[in-house]
Order: sequence, then C-alpha cells, then structure tokens
Amino acid sequence: MDERELRRLIGDVKKGRLSRRGFVQRMMAVGLAAPMATQLLVYSGVAMAQSQPVYKPTKRGGGGVLKMLWWQGPTLLNPHFAVGTKDQDGSRVFYEPLAGWDSAGNLRPVLAASIPGREDGTLAADGKSVTWKLKQGVTWHDGKPFTADDVVFNWQYAADPATAATTVGTYKDIKVEKVDDHTVKILFDKPTPYWADAFVGTRGMILPKHLFADYIGAKSRDAPANLKPVGTGPYKFKDFKPGDMVAGEINTNYHMENRPYFDSVEMKGGGDAVSAARAVLQTGEFDFAWNLQVEDEVLVRLEKGGKGRASIVDTGNIEHIQVNFTDPWTEVDGERSSLKTKHPILADKAVREALSVLLDRASVEKFIYGRTGPATANFLNNPEPVRSKNTSYEFNIDKANAILDKAGWAKGADGVRAKDGKKLKFVFQSSINQPRQKTQAIFKQACQKAGIDIEVKAVVASVFFSSDVANPDTYPHFYTDLQMYTTTMTQPDPEIFMSQFCSWEAAAKDNKWQGRNITRWQSKEYDDVFKAAQGELDPVKRAALFIKMNDLVVADQVVIPVVYRRGAQGVANNLTCEMSGWDNNTWDLQNWFKQG
Repeated sequence: MDERELRRLIGDVKKGRLSRRGFVQRMMAVGLAAPMATQLLVYSGVAMAQSQPVYKPTKRGGGGVLKMLWWQGPTLLNPHFAVGTKDQDGSRVFYEPLAGWDSAGNLRPVLAASIPGREDGTLAADGKSVTWKLKQGVTWHDGKPFTADDVVFNWQYAADPATAATTVGTYKDIKVEKVDDHTVKILFDKPTPYWADAFVGTRGMILPKHLFADYIGAKSRDAPANLKPVGTGPYKFKDFKPGDMVAGEINTNYHMENRPYFDSVEMKGGGDAVSAARAVLQTGEFDFAWNLQVEDEVLVRLEKGGKGRASIVDTGNIEHIQVNFTDPWTEVDGERSSLKTKHPILADKAVREALSVLLDRASVEKFIYGRTGPATANFLNNPEPVRSKNTSYEFNIDKANAILDKAGWAKGADGVRAKDGKKLKFVFQSSINQPRQKTQAIFKQACQKAGIDIEVKAVVASVFFSSDVANPDTYPHFYTDLQMYTTTMTQPDPEIFMSQFCSWEAAAKDNKWQGRNITRWQSKEYDDVFKAAQGELDPVKRAALFIKMNDLVVADQVVIPVVYRRGAQGVANNLTCEMSGWDNNTWDLQNWFKQG
C-alpha cells in the first residue's frame, strides 16, 4: 500500500465513508499491527476509540486476596527510579498515570477525565501541545486531593537531572503548565507525534507533591515514600519487603465505581520462572505469575494441570545480547565501563561481526522459546510497519572463522585466537534463568569452534535487575564484555524504546547508572535520525526513520538480537484480567476479578 492510498483511506474514515474497524482491518491485511493502525488515525485527527474494560462485579470488595507471583521481586516502589519491569509493576499497584495502553493500543483514561483529541482542540493541530483534563474528586491514599499541581510537580521532579530519574528522557524537553486545578497543558518545543508519553503508561505514574516536594533533586533517594507509597490506585500500601513481598489493602475511596474487586493483594517475589508457572498452571497456589520465561514444552506440559493458562500477547520486547563498547576491566574516576574508555577488543568490528554469526537463533527458538520467542534479526520488531525487512540472520561458524582470520586474529596453541597480545576471551553474563543459561551454552559452544573463549556468568535475578546503584553486578553497570536480557517496549510507539541507543542516554556514575543506553555506543548519525523522528508528524516517514535506527544498530552489532519475546503470563482459569503488550502487567489491576 503506497502513501497516497493510505491517506485516501484515512480521509474516508474522517468523512464517515469507512469505519474505524474497517480501516484497522484493511491495515492488518497488509501487515500493519492494530496499535499502529490506531495511532495513524489519531495522528491524522481521528478521535481514538473509547477503550472499555470487561468488568462484571456490582460492588467494591468481597473478592478476598489476590495472590500474584513475580520471580524477580520489586526492590523499590518509586516508578521514576524503576530499572526493570518488576519495579514498574510493583509501583503500578499504588500509583496511576493519566491514561494507560490497552491490548489494542488504545488509550484508556485513568486519572484523566478524557483522552485528548484533535476534534475538541485538546490535541493541537501543529503537534506542539496537548491539554489534559483531570478527573475530579480523586484523592491520594492519605485523603489529600489530587490536582494539577501534582502533575506539574512530577514534571519538575523527573526533569531535574539531580533527581536521576529513569524517566528523565520523557520529561526533560517539555514544559507543563497548570491551566486550572483540573487541567494541565503540555508544551513541546517542536511538532511531537508521540504526545502520549508524559504522564501515560509505564513512564507516567504520578507521585504526590505533598510527600515528594522536599525530596526533589539530590535528595530524591531519601524520601520515605520511595518504600512506602501513597498513591491514588485501587490498593493502599500495607507492607513491603524488597525482593520478597509487596502487600496492599483495598482503597475504599477509590475513584472508580465498584472497584476494586479484591480486598487485598499480595505480590510475592523470588523463586524462578518454572516454579512460578507451576504455582499457577498446575497447583493453583497463586492466581497470577509474571513473565513465564520457560521452555515452551515445559509450559505446555504445565498447562495440562488444568488450574491455569498461559496468557500470550504480542509485544515489542526483545531478548538480546549487548556488546560493551567501553572497557569493563579498567576503572576511571571510580567507575568501570567509563565513557572515557573504549573496549580493547570489541571495538574491532570484525570481532562483533563474528559473534553475530555464531549465535544459533533458530535452535534457540526451536528448542527453548517456541511460540513465546520467534528468532529475529531485528531489535525493533513491533508494531509491524517499523519492522525492518533489510536485515537477516545466519548461523555460520565457517564464516566467523574466515572473518577473524582476515582481521588478523590467529589461533594459538590453546585454540584461542589472539592479536597484538590480546586474546579473544569474554565474560558473558545474564540472570539466572534456565532458558538464558541454555542460550549462553549454545552460544559458548559455537564460539569455541571459532577460537573465542567465553566465560559464562549467571547472576541471581534479584541482583542483576536490582536498582541498587552500589551493586556492580546489575545490568545497568554492565561490568562484563557481553550480557543478555529482555528489554521491554511499554508503548505502541517505538520512540522511547529506541532512545536507549542515544548518546545522551548513556548509563554512568554521574546519573547513578539510570541512563538507558547500557552499551554506551555513541553515534552522531543515530542521534540525528532519532531527533528527526521525534519531530516527524508524517507517520509513513516516521516509520522509515525508526527502521533506519534499527538497521544502524544491527549493522554495527551494537546488540545481537536473539528472539522477539511475546508476553507470557500465568493466569488462573477463574481470573479475568486484560494483559497488554504495551503497558505494565498491573496496568489494569483495578478491573481484575474472579468468576465462579
């Protein structure tokens, strides 16, 4: 479908000649995922569909305890410091954004009274501002009113570099004005196609000004509420043991009628993915289990237990191997992997090219992930229109040997290649998880056949994904040569997802390792393309820019994509909960309920 035809169809929707559903179906027929089709309409001035949850209870409470299991337990409950899904999910039990993303990529109001749109002028035609109208009568868990002042404060809080928020990239280049007590206006310095970022979804959870105002900037880590949240959500804080348990009790003053259904929630941490899957699918001990990163054949066998099901949804998540572009073994000014260094071996592109063809992705898909992880050559895989068709992957040990021979890396008596006194020896780390250790083993075996010595390192998940800035084994520190994990895409728009390769996002001691660029790769070309996409209102041209970003990253072997991870959660058969591949797992917790 060419650009002219696309614009004709959008025009038909505007004039009422084609239904929204008809448009989305036409787009899906040519490979355009539903979330992106929806975004195309919004960008073009068509109001977003009103997203409605499935909810049957007719009264608040009475549902008993909701027992949830995260095999990586949250370590903090401030969403602006979250360095992983576990912390974001835990924070969302108590805190809320203005709106969330449903499974179809539509925005659903939470603290907002409505979703901004072009038709009522709340979404500016020039793409330089958006006005949010806030829901009235909402109170914080301590009884204080929620107002526009809280929204403005969250912008100031996250945008302050001294706060060292992981969300700084969302808030640093915008301006937020209070229009009245229940209206705020976000101003952009240039046309901004992805306006639904600030105060939305994973990066949009709002903190109370009255409890955090004294802890903005350098004192941000000292706030008592970092560990004892006071939010607006369906559950009030009861208890928190970092890495072990998050407990909440019903918010009887919650701002949505007849919600929530459960009297209390328990979010248990620890264990591993297999035991978590078993606890829901086979034994029924828990109602929900997060991230079933389990071999698919094991998952199928556990589902036969009859207590629960695997809920599998499309996402933009990617399991990938990261290449360290800095030196993890040399300390400069109190930090390793410093931007003032470069990796002594991986700076050689030939080595990175060899590593890329030594990963047997097809076997990883076939024998480990199955339906939950198709092999891929791309870092950016969803939605469909931003998936590059310019890339491919191959597994070829002979080719790897030829690349290294040509680059002057000669095999020694021990079978390990060396050049200029440096040996091809790498430490390859990941979290402790059976599919990951099996992937590491597959990769190590192939590397050995090419004269590369791989030392496998497996870090306890609660440590690897910890937000502890003092712990050198966390993935943002990246104090090894290679590492592997899944990075999540929590919006149907790829802008935030692809910001993790921007130069200014480099994780470093100065930002408490909160930057999203973990590889520390620096590319002016990439930065320029990213900035161009930020201001490109034409959806077709914008998609092309994201494809170019993906191709730059893949071609330079900044990362080696492994499998595109579909979201797989364990859900009890009697639990109704909407999973979205574009938001937190707990994004719609207020609408969860049991039947029968």
